[in-house]
Amino acid sequence: MNDTISQNPGDEIDASRAPLLEHLIELRRRLLWSFLALGGAFCLCLYFARKILVVLVEPLQIAGQKTLINTEIYGGFFVEMKVAFFSALMIAFPVIANQLWLFVAPGLYKKERRALLPFLMATPLLFAAGASLAYFVAIPLALKFLLGFQGDLGGVTQQALPDVGSYLRFVMQFMFGFGLAFLLPVLLMLLEAAGIVTRAQLVGFRRYAIVANAAVAAVLTPPDIGSMMLLAVPLCILYELTLIATWFTARRRARADTTGTE
Repeated sequence: MNDTISQNPGDEIDASRAPLLEHLIELRRRLLWSFLALGGAFCLCLYFARKILVVLVEPLQIAGQKTLINTEIYGGFFVEMKVAFFSALMIAFPVIANQLWLFVAPGLYKKERRALLPFLMATPLLFAAGASLAYFVAIPLALKFLLGFQGDLGGVTQQALPDVGSYLRFVMQFMFGFGLAFLLPVLLMLLEAAGIVTRAQLVGFRRYAIVANAAVAAVLTPPDIGSMMLLAVPLCILYELTLIATWFTARRRARADTTGTE
C-alpha cells in the first residue's frame, strides 16, 4: 500500500514542495553562484581583453578595413570593459544555465527532468554554433557589404572610419543575436514538452514560421539579402529539425504511456 502511494505523481510533487523562505534561499544560492561565475569570468577576460579584442576585429581586417578610431579619451578603457563583459557572458553562460536547471529541477516530475536534461545540454552547443556562424561567416560578409559604399564621389573621397565602440556593439549584436536565435529548437521543444503547444500545431504553423524567421533575420542583420539569408535559412532548418525531434519524443511518450497502462 505504501509503495502504491509513493508512486503517485501527485505525492512526488508534494514531497518536493518547500516553504517560500526555502525557495527564496535556494534562489539566492543559485543567483550567487551565477554572479560568482560571471564575476570570475569577467576578471579573467579583463586580463586578456586586448587579445580578445584582437580576435574580434579580425573580421574587419578580412573585409579590408585597417583603421579603428576612438572618438572619446576614455573610449579605449570602456571598450576593454565591454569586451571583458561580453566574453564573460559567453563563458559563464553554461554555468548560469546549469544553476537555473538546479533551481527548477526539484519541482519537476522525474520523467520531465529526464526529458528536459538533453535540452539543457544542447543549449550551450546551439548558442556556440550560432555565435560561430555569425563570427566566421555573417559578420565578414556584412562588413564587406557595408564598407563597399566608400570610395570616390566625384572627386571627394568617402572613407569609412568606424569607431571601436560602435564596431564592438555591431559584433555583439550579431553574435548574441545569432546565438539566441539558434536556441529556437530548445524553446519549441520545451513548449511542446510542457503541453503548451502540440506537434500538430507546430506543423500547421510551418508557413508562418518561415515568415517569422525571415522577420527575425531582417531585424538582427544589416539590410542586405545575403546577411538575412545567412540567418533565415538556418532558422528554417532548425525549425524542421525541431519537428523531427518532437515526432520522436511524442512516440516515446506514447510508448511510455502504453507501457504504464499495461
